[in-house]
Amino acid sequence: MASKSTNAVLQELFPSFEHRRIDAAGTQIAATVGGAGPPLLLHGHPQTRAIWHRVAPALANHHTLVITDLRGYGDSAKPRGASDHANYAKRAMALDQLAVMHSLGFERFDVLAHDRGARVAHRLAFDHPQAVRRLILLDIAPTLAMYEQTTQAFARAYWHWFFLI
Repeated sequence: MASKSTNAVLQELFPSFEHRRIDAAGTQIAATVGGAGPPLLLHGHPQTRAIWHRVAPALANHHTLVITDLRGYGDSAKPRGASDHANYAKRAMALDQLAVMHSLGFERFDVLAHDRGARVAHRLAFDHPQAVRRLILLDIAPTLAMYEQTTQAFARAYWHWFFLI
């Protein structure tokens, strides 16, 4: 049995949405776009933009959704890492999202983001407050407070998190 293409799966998950690849200053970002109303950028989870498929139809009744895969995730480009990793910094990923929204004609928009996407969204709002009208962040731990309060028990339980810093 042949596996379905990514586009076929996305079409099933988001039947009334358009699927695009958008050039964000030289980095191709995969996006799913649909709905009507004020623009809302939904960042991808550390999985992919497909994570939003169950809530997207309801949100699309009130917003134009732009659901992306972050740089390095899903169908978005995965550029070779720079020696200082700056091209995978939250700042670079935030610029990708800003470029996506500008390419679609949205100068100001709301952002709803989860986990890794919430960290990128935080950077986007901090660096480009003129673009972010409202910011909603889901399931994100305050990094500085978390690491300042780290105990040996926490470090042993969540050892894999320390690869992310």
